[in-house]
Amino acid sequence: MARKLRQKIGEILIANKVATDDKVKEAIEMAKSTGKRVGEVLIEMRVCSEEDVARALAAQFGMEFLDLERAEDSARVDMSLIKEEIIKKHVVLPLSKTGGRLKVLIHDPMDLEMLDMLRFRLGAEIDTAIASRRQISYYIEGDRKGAAVAQAQAGLMTDSMDVSVDKSVDKSMDKSIDIDASEEAPMVKLVNRIIVEGVLGRASDIHVEPMKDYVLVRYRIDGVCVVRDKLPKRNQPAILARFKLMAGVNMAEKRIPQDGRIKMPVQRRDANGQPIFDSEGKPEIDNIDFRASTCPAYHGESVVLRILRPDSVRIGLANLGLEQDTLDVFNKVIRRPNGIFLVTGPTGSGKTTTLYSALDTLNQPNRKIITAEDPVEYNFKGINQVQVRDHIGLTFPSILKSMLRQAPNIILVGEIRDREVADIAIQAALTGHLVFSTLHTNDAPSAITRLIDMGVKPFLVASSIQAVLAQRLVRILCDKCKGPDPDVDPKLLKLVGISELERGQVMGPKGCPACGGVGYKGRRGIYEMMIMNSEIRQLAFERSGISKLRSAAVRNGMRGLLGDGRLKILKGRTTPEEIAKFAQIEGFDPATEMAV
Repeated sequence: MARKLRQKIGEILIANKVATDDKVKEAIEMAKSTGKRVGEVLIEMRVCSEEDVARALAAQFGMEFLDLERAEDSARVDMSLIKEEIIKKHVVLPLSKTGGRLKVLIHDPMDLEMLDMLRFRLGAEIDTAIASRRQISYYIEGDRKGAAVAQAQAGLMTDSMDVSVDKSVDKSMDKSIDIDASEEAPMVKLVNRIIVEGVLGRASDIHVEPMKDYVLVRYRIDGVCVVRDKLPKRNQPAILARFKLMAGVNMAEKRIPQDGRIKMPVQRRDANGQPIFDSEGKPEIDNIDFRASTCPAYHGESVVLRILRPDSVRIGLANLGLEQDTLDVFNKVIRRPNGIFLVTGPTGSGKTTTLYSALDTLNQPNRKIITAEDPVEYNFKGINQVQVRDHIGLTFPSILKSMLRQAPNIILVGEIRDREVADIAIQAALTGHLVFSTLHTNDAPSAITRLIDMGVKPFLVASSIQAVLAQRLVRILCDKCKGPDPDVDPKLLKLVGISELERGQVMGPKGCPACGGVGYKGRRGIYEMMIMNSEIRQLAFERSGISKLRSAAVRNGMRGLLGDGRLKILKGRTTPEEIAKFAQIEGFDPATEMAV
């Protein structure tokens, strides 16, 4: 069955008797030479009005037409459904909302990019009706003036300064979301908006993943992936090309993974999400770095942006989530003159933040600090940071050997990956340097056996390691809405070692606007700190197993991940679900640990 062809705009205007055949033909020729649309040319020729063309477009696309000069049509507009900045920016009007669908009054049904952006920003499927741009603009302007008059009559606008501040906020918000927006293509605006919304929404990562019928956009917020939108499949090539261009990678290469970086200015926001301005009324801007990664997948390249916030690693040791007794020990360990301090945990557990916070505390003019990192994610003043570049021979071992000739006080090795790096780090520790590094192990005692398994001699491990800190990140309850949780699962309470007498201290997530209805806001660490003593060093020398090392560490005062999590539950900071998710240790009795 042949598809029914859409009727041309000129034919509809002729049928409606608002244009003649000759005028339409003349308009078509002018449109070819000027690049304008036939309807625009007919309006300029004063053959028909904007309303005539809007009515014809409605017929052409099978849409409802509204005449805002009619009281019954204008009464259908509900300005409360969309923010004023969106209404003014895109010249649209909200009509109604049913479930997850929003009906919007537009003037150009062929502006598909604008409709995609509306779907993304509003988080809803869009249904459309049509009116002329002139009538929509007049309505918006009239509504704004009417609101200003109403405020003035209510005594809410006490002087002209209120109006000027509002205008500056609107302008700055537009600028922060769309840098040079007037000069950018629609896909550029959409990609910018995806990135900026991720930053303002406290995301740690932005995932753009092509699927069979759409492009999935997800944000990882507080360690949990949240679906933000499903963009049309037709936009996939333009979206991916824009991300790759911004990241500075080869746009033509689609067969292999690529890594790049993006730097983008974003206006600062306060705790309530409001724009921040300096004393002169200018917006305060943060230049945010993003680490970009592309990976070929079945339906197209997946793009992930890791958001590198400059303030995330400068939160201070006191704000990491360390309990006071552990913090006191931590401060003593990082001020020792030599030895190795290891931080362990899986990817994404906050190891880098902990080490950078320690370096930031120790970064003084009388100390020389050198780091070897792959990659260098955050830049620090006063610290010599070296980027690993394996393809030119600038490897961890070669950097470490060079470091020792630079006479540093403190060395940071991004990760101990093999025996060669471990041996050099240990030699540095034994020759008077303080060495910080990371390992991928599940708990603190496992770091000892992991180094020995790499081939490092046990007596070197026993003599060089000063302390090992294991950590995980758990979500923290929102302070504005958390409350007692009488329905918490008894099995979870037993798992984390909380008795029935302590049940009343357990708080749960409720959900409010401040936390986006989730009940959690932000993450903090749970920790276990193993300090090396003579007993643990002897066990390391004897190649003892993890269970013996852990028992000795507990006797020496180590509070495990479960024990640290239990304290945070009883203090109302997090929930049993979060601790049970991240801090379970197979074959280990939490009651024994917590009795310490």
